[in-house]
Amino acid sequence: MLKYAVATAVATLALAAVTTTLLSIPAYAVDNIESTDAPDLTSVKAKIEAKNYTGALEELRGLAEDTQQADVYNLLGFTLRKTGDYQTALTYYTKALELQPGHKAAREYLGELYVETGDVDKAKVQLSELGKLCPQGCEELEDLQKAIDTKVTK
Repeated sequence: MLKYAVATAVATLALAAVTTTLLSIPAYAVDNIESTDAPDLTSVKAKIEAKNYTGALEELRGLAEDTQQADVYNLLGFTLRKTGDYQTALTYYTKALELQPGHKAAREYLGELYVETGDVDKAKVQLSELGKLCPQGCEELEDLQKAIDTKVTK
């Protein structure tokens, strides 16, 4: 019995240490590349940060021709949404989520697209999905909640 109690205590302490470490890792939206097989998107992210959406689109389209990758499709959707091409952005967000259903940034951005196009109910579906992906909370969940709250209160 004592062995079991000691083993349980050690396991509990180890789990607490791992949980604390994981919760202290910051989350990023645009530059949160979620896949290990993502191509180098440093240049694309710099163009997006500088609001050079035309340059980012050119580079992303070239990358999309070479690879089917959720992070690339997500950033294509983000960039297209920022240029006002909501329909094509929707296509790329959907493709990103087909490849990686748990892609938090794609869920956030898809929700923001729905907010921007006036479909708050669909945005709330994405918020719910993020709640499942981030039960302890995450930046993507918080950002989408703010977008919904802002739209609802206007």
